[in-house]
Amino acid sequence: MSKGVTIYFMRHAQTYLNKYNRMQGWADAPLTPEGEADVLRSARGLADVDFQAVYTSDLQRTVKTAEIVLANNNYANDELTIEKRPEFREVFFGSLEGLPAQEIWDRIGQEVSQDQGTYSSFLADDAVKQELNLMKEIDPYHDAEDFMTFWMRVELGLIDVITKHRESDKTILIVSHGMTIRNMIHELIPGFQIDGLLDNASVSIVRYQNGLYHLEAYNQTDHFISE
Repeated sequence: MSKGVTIYFMRHAQTYLNKYNRMQGWADAPLTPEGEADVLRSARGLADVDFQAVYTSDLQRTVKTAEIVLANNNYANDELTIEKRPEFREVFFGSLEGLPAQEIWDRIGQEVSQDQGTYSSFLADDAVKQELNLMKEIDPYHDAEDFMTFWMRVELGLIDVITKHRESDKTILIVSHGMTIRNMIHELIPGFQIDGLLDNASVSIVRYQNGLYHLEAYNQTDHFISE
């Protein structure tokens, strides 16, 4: 059997902007105590996973999450360091950063599908590009990333990491952000539908083998272990 690679995608733990339901892309609030507790529970459930490499975005919420995971991993040592990649940042929301998230997504939802008051249009597979493009339009300064700007950035990092590890037969960890992870998995897995928001500290697992990508877990939290 040919060698491959297993990728654990983890969303960062809860931050204060998550708690307050505020837009958070490049804005970088610290983890809440609840967030640190959740990622600790997630880390305990992953304690026996032998990660050979760890990548995060360069934002503090992913780095702190990864640090907690490594501090509670039975295989981690001083040689296993965190590589911070700006390519793995969340979407930049421009001047919308920090604003009430429900109001922004409701506005986007009305524009895309007239589905006011829900996130369903945001989750629809064929709406993601429209919504990020609209995000740039409704940002008064037009600094928010449109879909192409966002995806070209993320794709560069993803291709680089996969090329480096895809024949290693190892396991790697990528701690990133909700929209970023969902779009990476969407590009790797044929037919994958973006059908739900990722939970904080959740794990989604993709296995690459014989030139194909297989989704082994999505938004997994049942591995969490409390004290």
